[in-house]
Amino acid sequence: MKLNLKNPLVFFDLETTGTNINVDRIVEICYLKIYPNGNEESRTMRINPERHIPEEATAVHGIHDEDVRDCPTFKEVARNIAHDIEGCDLAGFNSNRFDIPVLAEEFLRAGVDVDLSRRKFIDVQVIYHKMEQRTLSAAYKFYCGKNLEDAHTAEADTRATYEVLMAQLDRYADLKNDVAFLSEYSSFTNNVDFAGRMVYNDAGVEVFNFGKYKGVPVTEVLKKDPGYYSWILSSDFTLNTKAMLTKIRLRELTQR
Repeated sequence: MKLNLKNPLVFFDLETTGTNINVDRIVEICYLKIYPNGNEESRTMRINPERHIPEEATAVHGIHDEDVRDCPTFKEVARNIAHDIEGCDLAGFNSNRFDIPVLAEEFLRAGVDVDLSRRKFIDVQVIYHKMEQRTLSAAYKFYCGKNLEDAHTAEADTRATYEVLMAQLDRYADLKNDVAFLSEYSSFTNNVDFAGRMVYNDAGVEVFNFGKYKGVPVTEVLKKDPGYYSWILSSDFTLNTKAMLTKIRLRELTQR
């Protein structure tokens, strides 16, 4: 089966210093670009995270500090990566909850303006969990009939994710070979920010998705408790969350 694409689709996977999307950094990235005509391009690179890679992270992906000491920082390659994914939709495994937010944070730290909100995202893990409920290695075995060698290396996981999606399309007749459908099907919530601290409610209004104002429109909170905005900006929230909140605040100020 050939993917039905209008835009190139980039499958990607990150290996990182940890699982905190607010502060952890990329140590390896691999992306596989599938063009509408079926052509493929792939790239894998190690990244110097400019910090110690914790032993528990190394135990997962096998990357040590010395492996990335002479590698470029994300800031040094950010514009090249942004160029490679320009105009592309994105796909991954658990990417909506982790890889997309982490990548967005890295671009913001690097000062590279990439509007990911214009892209469609396919999370193969969500499709898998909705259909079968398991992990990437199990998904690869289940759908492709093969053992996943070198699991938790970005290159192996990226290729496996692509093969799993193709097998999912072959297996499930109700899965449409269409990026817009797959993106909607594999989304958990209608997030305003990638971390899901703000979401759109059923009326299409931005509401907070955590804390004492959960479910309350963001604009309403900004009006009645302006200090809440300052608290979020000074607290441990992602740069993307802060940027989206600021965007809403500026929009409201210009409309007055």
